[in-house]
Amino acid sequence: MKLRRIYQLVTQRSRAVAFLPALVSGCSPLGLLDAVVPDGDYQRQAGIVYGDLPRQKLDVYRPNFPAEDAPVIVFFYGGSWKSGERGKYRFVADALTQRGYTVIIPDYRLYPQARFPAFMNDAAKAVRWTAENIRLPDGRKTSLFLAGHSAGAHIAALLSADRQYLRDAGVPAGTICGVIGLAGPYAFDPLRYRSTRAVFADLKTTDPARPVKQVAKGQPPYLLLHGDGDTTVRPSNTVDFANALKASGNSVDTVILPDIGHYQIILAVARPFDDIAPVNDRIAAFIDGHRDCR
Repeated sequence: MKLRRIYQLVTQRSRAVAFLPALVSGCSPLGLLDAVVPDGDYQRQAGIVYGDLPRQKLDVYRPNFPAEDAPVIVFFYGGSWKSGERGKYRFVADALTQRGYTVIIPDYRLYPQARFPAFMNDAAKAVRWTAENIRLPDGRKTSLFLAGHSAGAHIAALLSADRQYLRDAGVPAGTICGVIGLAGPYAFDPLRYRSTRAVFADLKTTDPARPVKQVAKGQPPYLLLHGDGDTTVRPSNTVDFANALKASGNSVDTVILPDIGHYQIILAVARPFDDIAPVNDRIAAFIDGHRDCR
């Protein structure tokens, strides 16, 4: 049995190496990760409805061996607010359920069917569903964290920084124990760039869409990770956002990872690649340090 498992891991690693150059060069064939990520010790409930619209669905991954008090992570994927599908991020749930966390991966509306702030409202509704439906076996609330990569990190950060979204969705204050952002565009001006201008075209001023401009005192703690080799979302976004959080008296751990690019940082979450950078270890340490916020 052990020999067969070793063979499987070696085979998975070999197959993964075959498409690693594509991610390093800037492509993002995330769908291929299902071919190399092993089946985890979790139970998946797919396509749960959290709203009335077609893309308002989410998947729940419950670990077979939950951590103490079973922390929950709502993970928002990236894709420039234009693309993405929850089923392609099983590798994120696989890695985090291995740590004993329950993982929620929601879909949300995308451009051109929707513009900002539609996807923010969807994200807030997904958090409300999680807060209302994911409980400990004895019925108590569990600790809830927001996380995301790229555009998803922007969504997670803005949900926390601008309390209006969660408040309007009916999420009580103090529900969020912490926010984990991977390579998020927290400070950029979305109307400055042709690639994002249409997504945010309904804005009269960009400040409501920029987490760095919505920082206030009393926010939950943040863990912000970014690669210093990221040419898609510059690391200055994380540095500027972290500085704004600190200036307002908030807690933030900032990790700039050497020689890591925009897609490598999310690739490092997948179990076959988690030796690329200590992303999962950093996430686990952060959650363990703030899981008692309830």
